[in-house]
Formats: sequence, structure tokens, C-alpha cells
Amino acid sequence: MNPQAEELNEAIRKHAAPVYGLLSEKGKAIFFPKKGILSQTAEAKGKKINATIGMAVEDDGSPMRLKSIEKEISLNPKEVFTYAPSYGIKPLREKWQSLIKEKNPSLSGEISLPNVTNALTHGLSMIGYLFVNPGDEIILSDIYWGNYNLIFLNGYQAKFKKFNLFKAGGFDLDAFKESLVGKGKKIVLLNFPNNPTGYTPTVEEAKEIVSILTEAAKEKEILVVLDDAYFGLVYEEGVEKESLFAYLAHIHENILAVKIDGATKEDYVWGFRTGFITYAIKDGNKELYEALESKTAGAVRGNISNAAHISQSLLLHAYESSSYDQEKKEKCDVLKSRYEKVRKVLADEKFSKYFEPLPYNSGYFMCIKLKNLDSEKMRQVLLEKYDTGVIAIPEILRIAFSAVAEDQIEELFENIYQAAINI
Repeated sequence: MNPQAEELNEAIRKHAAPVYGLLSEKGKAIFFPKKGILSQTAEAKGKKINATIGMAVEDDGSPMRLKSIEKEISLNPKEVFTYAPSYGIKPLREKWQSLIKEKNPSLSGEISLPNVTNALTHGLSMIGYLFVNPGDEIILSDIYWGNYNLIFLNGYQAKFKKFNLFKAGGFDLDAFKESLVGKGKKIVLLNFPNNPTGYTPTVEEAKEIVSILTEAAKEKEILVVLDDAYFGLVYEEGVEKESLFAYLAHIHENILAVKIDGATKEDYVWGFRTGFITYAIKDGNKELYEALESKTAGAVRGNISNAAHISQSLLLHAYESSSYDQEKKEKCDVLKSRYEKVRKVLADEKFSKYFEPLPYNSGYFMCIKLKNLDSEKMRQVLLEKYDTGVIAIPEILRIAFSAVAEDQIEELFENIYQAAINI
């Protein structure tokens, strides 16, 4: 094993042995190279003549660039055209860490400085790299984002252990508890607001989930991966508004909580591809977190080198804008209004003959469960006869109300109703 990897492993073993036990073989072997090209380049920074950088520069030392591109961008060229660090640009990492704390007031204690990823899919993949060995089980709900299949099953040869998501109109706590039974390390993947159902646990359910995980951690090491892609978009009172990361971050020395989040949905910048990985564990300290950050940066460097500099710079400027909070609230209010319109439309009992909504209270989506109707056939009929597109899942249609103007929502469900009648 590379000495630099072993140095990081020793820091992890020293400060949190359970975390070392959670690492995959790839995770144990990875490191961010502090020697070689990167260190030599760092040592040459600021020198009169610097022939170390793998970039082209103008005669004045600024990044070489095409005028046809530069004229479209108002940012300083150094914030756009240069490489960003594999860790991400530090001011953005620091800002996102402060935003996590601001959005999650229950969070106390030290957490890692977030690593920047190429949005959430890449972040999840990097967690697979660091923690998932072939054949490892990942515990997740039976209704989940389909891209998990490509990320974890195809990408890392994991296996899925699914628990029933809903019971009696809410989160199935009994099924979740049962899924944690058994010896050995556990990898738990929780996604709230859930894609595709748009469900977030209630405050009481969230407490129970944390309690179940804490009890299980008395006997085993647990990695809890929190896919917070749609964080902040909660539309009902009594629904948990903070990430479970806030409660799991320092709850037990056998629970490593990992928050995967980003600007993609929170800030409506889907094409920016900017996400974050943040770690926390009880009694975690700077040396432990720096070791995990270094391993993560090493995995990123070996995978994509670094995330786009321009996206990171644009976001940092936005977060420092005095109008950011108000702008964000306005967009959230639009989504909430569409959500409320869906609730109002579906209150009509006529729909219950053909479909019923699964529990939903947040996010971009909601799902309807069909009654004795084929979801794919329904999807095709809606496309061909009603000029309407939805996503078909076995026995379920996923509705992205986030993508439908409020004045079209009633027509949307009426089209589904008419398709069900005439199919």
C-alpha cells in the first residue's frame, strides 16, 4: 500500500477505528498525492518563471482563453478558466459548511469541510468508491431513484436490501428496523425528500429513525449516507425540516454520517453539476476529517480530476449576494403553490376509482399508485392521446409537479383520469 494512503489510514484508525472498518479496499488504498507533480507545482507558485502548470497562459500570466468564450462571462478569468483543486475551491467549501450549519440549527460539534463533487450522482459514486466492496449490501427503501442501480449495482457490484417505505400513510419504521438486523457493517442510504415519492418523514418519524440507527450502532458499525438532493423543499407543518445528518452527526461512535447534497436542486442550477460530500461522527476531530477529505479528494482526482471552476465561482458569488435568500424563497414559494394545487385537485374523490396518491409532502415529485392499470400502457396512452408526459414505474406514475405550471395541474390529472377510463 502506498505510504501516503497508510498515513491517512493511521490517522483514521487513531481517531475513529470504526470508520476504518467501514472503508472499502479501494477506500483504504486511496490518497491525495501530496508529492510529485502537485507538490512541485505548489512549491513553484508565485515564482517569476513557472513552467510547472499544465495550462496555457497569456504573456501577462493570465489564463489563455478564446475571446468568443470570454465575452459571454463577466467573472474574472482566473475564476473561470483555471483548474479548481480536487477538493473544490476553499471559499466555496467553507461557505457551504456554514450554510449546512445555518440550515440545520440542531447540528452541533465539528464536521468535515465539504469536498466538492460533480453534483450528487458523482458524490454518491465517490462514496461507493470509498466504502462499498463488491457484494456489500446497501439498505434502502423499496421505492428509490433508479440511478442508484447504475451507481451502486453496476458501478460497485453492491447488493440492495430493500425495506418497505410506507405503512399506514407514513414511513414504515418497523420495516426499517428489521432491515438493520444482522451482523457486520451496515450501509444505509436514505433519501429525503424521497425521489420519486416526494416524502419526508415527520418530526416524530425522524426521531424514531435516529433512535433505531443509534440502537443498532451498539452492536455494529454503520455508514449512513444521506442523499439530500431536494433538501429544504418541505411544504407541510410537522414534517422534518432539517437533514437527518443534523441528528446523526454526533450520535454514536459507530455511526459515520455522510451528507451528499448540492446546488443542483437547492439553487436551481441543474447544469452546474456542483455537489458536496460532508462527514461527521461522534468525537470526530480535525485530523480525522482531514484524512477523509484527502481520501475523497484522491478519489475525485482519479475520477474526474476536479469539478468545474466556473460553476463553483458563480455559486460562491450567488451565496454572497444580499438578494440570494429572497430569490430562493420566491422560487420555493412557486413550488409550494404547485404542491398545494396538486393537493386541492386530488381531493376530488372521483380519482380514487383508478388511482390514489402515495404519501407526499415535499420535493419536486409525487406518485400515484394505479388500481388494476398497467403503468407503462398508461404512459403511452397519455403521450399519444393526451399530449401528456409522466414517468412509469411498476404500478406507479411519477408526477414532477415542479415542471408543470400551476394552471396546467388540473388538466394534467384530468388527462390521467380520462386515460384510465378509456384505456
